[in-house]
Amino acid sequence: MSKKYSSSTYFILILVIVLHAFAYSSESRRPFACDPANPGTRNLQFCKVSLPIHVRVQDLIGRLTLQEKIRLLVNNAASVERLGVNGYEWWSEALHGISNTGPGVKFGDAFPGATSFPQVITTAASFNTSLWQEIGRVVSDEGRAMYNGGAAGLTFWSPNVNILRDPRWGRCQETPGEDPHLVAQYAVNYVKGLQGGSGSGNTGRLKVAACCKHYTAYDLDDWNGFDRYHFNAKVSKQDLEDTYNVPFKACVVEGNVASVMCSYNQINGKPSCADPTLLRDTIRAQWHLNGYIVSDCDSVGVLFYQQHYTRFPEDAAAATIKAGLDLDCGPFLAIHTEQAVRTGKVSELEIKYALANTITVQMRLGMFDGPSGPYANLGPRDVCTPAHQQLALQAAREGMVLLKNIGRALPLSPQRHRTVAVIGPNSDATVAMIGNYAGVPCGYISPLQGIARYARTVHQHGCMGVTCPGNQQFGLAEVAARHADATVLVMGLDQSIEAEARDRVSLLLPRYQQELISRVAMASRGPVVLVLMSGGPIDVTFAKNDPRVSAILWAGYPGQAGGAAIADVLFGTANPGGKLPMTWYPQDYVAKVSMTNMDMRADPIKGYPGRTYRFYKGPTVFPFGAGFSYTRFSQRLVSAPTTISVPTLHSDLEGNNTTTLMKQKTVRTIHTNCESLDLNMHIDVKNIGDMDGTHTILIFSTSPLGTKQLVAFDKVHVVAGANQRVKIKMNACKHLSVADEYGIRRIFMGEHKIHVDDDLKHSITFQASLKEIQV
Repeated sequence: MSKKYSSSTYFILILVIVLHAFAYSSESRRPFACDPANPGTRNLQFCKVSLPIHVRVQDLIGRLTLQEKIRLLVNNAASVERLGVNGYEWWSEALHGISNTGPGVKFGDAFPGATSFPQVITTAASFNTSLWQEIGRVVSDEGRAMYNGGAAGLTFWSPNVNILRDPRWGRCQETPGEDPHLVAQYAVNYVKGLQGGSGSGNTGRLKVAACCKHYTAYDLDDWNGFDRYHFNAKVSKQDLEDTYNVPFKACVVEGNVASVMCSYNQINGKPSCADPTLLRDTIRAQWHLNGYIVSDCDSVGVLFYQQHYTRFPEDAAAATIKAGLDLDCGPFLAIHTEQAVRTGKVSELEIKYALANTITVQMRLGMFDGPSGPYANLGPRDVCTPAHQQLALQAAREGMVLLKNIGRALPLSPQRHRTVAVIGPNSDATVAMIGNYAGVPCGYISPLQGIARYARTVHQHGCMGVTCPGNQQFGLAEVAARHADATVLVMGLDQSIEAEARDRVSLLLPRYQQELISRVAMASRGPVVLVLMSGGPIDVTFAKNDPRVSAILWAGYPGQAGGAAIADVLFGTANPGGKLPMTWYPQDYVAKVSMTNMDMRADPIKGYPGRTYRFYKGPTVFPFGAGFSYTRFSQRLVSAPTTISVPTLHSDLEGNNTTTLMKQKTVRTIHTNCESLDLNMHIDVKNIGDMDGTHTILIFSTSPLGTKQLVAFDKVHVVAGANQRVKIKMNACKHLSVADEYGIRRIFMGEHKIHVDDDLKHSITFQASLKEIQV
């Protein structure tokens, strides 16, 4: 229905818009550099947008004194007032929304909050690459808007792409899971969403600059006397190549990320931030990073003061710069680099190289282009928009994982379950839902509030916080369950149990939580649903095996709209389609495994069971990829290759005859034409249930060596009774190769078994070919 407005109403509307625009512009950030209002810099070469970026960068660096250069090597870079360049704080965070963890982001005034998406481990459970990229796009919109308003930087040190190696790690929640391919694909898509689609190269413009961290083999914070500042991760070349470095390589090569952060720990005796093999030779030379390398905060100080890696502080400064470090998050380089130059331990030319990398990123961000630019129009109205908040809700729905559902206890019915007892320490959670590295959300919907939209609720916490130190409140919880049509227990963990610098000591629920669940389940007259909030896995074998616990739903840390998403899934407004991105181990697993053992592969002789679904073959509470739907799907393999011919370089055949070649077991990926080894599979997915839903296709390969790994996945929405054809693209070098003990990628000749979930099996045989290829 159209509405007619009087001329006076139109005047008022226009006045409001003008006043809002004026108010915003008065709060907006002044140009970082090259302010057209500054006549002293207007004609400087580095301010001329028409010139190539590398020319502008070299012009600026050439004008700097040594002291000015050094003051630009740290995160709180100083201003160069005589050149019209303002100071800049490099440290901003955007793990799952704009975060005020770093000093670069300030909430308040025009920006009271920002959209808080589910924690990464939850979003990863969606296995939805387009969702990950869209979240990145929205976060960068809000980041740019806040930068324009002077409330954030443009260099966001996210995402965390470390492998979830050990279930006790306090930062499991920040990662996309335990599988290298999954983590890599998350990294690539989130980075692309953040940075925009302007391409690579020095001229590729950036919306914001992402950073993949923490490189590398970093996943121990504080456990049993070992901490991240002193830990020496002893890692094989094989594990580096096929596990720990996979996401970082994908970030750089496929995602064109603008930055990589080196970690606190040592790798095989060398601090990551001072290792030229890891930084200069790998990130820069092999992967061709177009961007800068930054230290984790105070890492350079840590390697000198805590690890005692060098005798003198100027040696530590020199070692890191020579290794390839461009930016120090911390004051160390600002304090000690000049002495390193004076004593000849590092050259001014090497400092120029470091600055070229950081300033190039700033120029690609448009920070030297004055006040104009493609994102200059973004402001407060572009933060916490209804569309952004709806995406946060959708992401939370897609990340929910249904782990148990006896007799189709779920979904609940508003008609049959009119009264619901909502019990547990996380039942009315707000802050707990957003996990760590979060900012100030647009608002919260707790589980209690979400469920209240569908039914009358009776609420009891049952425990005093997730630590649940006693059972004094259990009686009230039992009474509530006894008089309700259904009971929802919202249990699990929060940042007091798992967080940065806080690794877990147990996989069990804290203290009396298990007793509360069992007693309430015994008392309840209706179905009992256990909802778990956590980043890492929890051993809930007791609930899995208890027939009185009708259903188990893992919600991770579901973000600002988490309560609404939980309720939508419980009552069937949303059909769960998430899959676990990590293995849930039994408690006795951690008794066999030290967190300091970085080996991925099992060692039966030593009684070491191995890590993640790829190498651990023991009992699980729930396996990687577990997750049910309210509907059922069938899959049919339509087409897939059965034989692949792998061309081999003639140089690789010297001294070999044809018979010897055909008996050869492997071909190095660098000795074949990988571009010719693409392969496609077509799979039909049919929804044979009575409810629309999304299906996650997980494709695993088992090489002749016996190693199982995820090689592809896809997400498809299928309405009830319908069929969808899905095309899966793979590459033999990238997805079907394995690393040998020297870290060399090889394709095994012979039969590779392909598993599509647990439904379909297919074999592809690889054969070495004498066909000449282009080198």
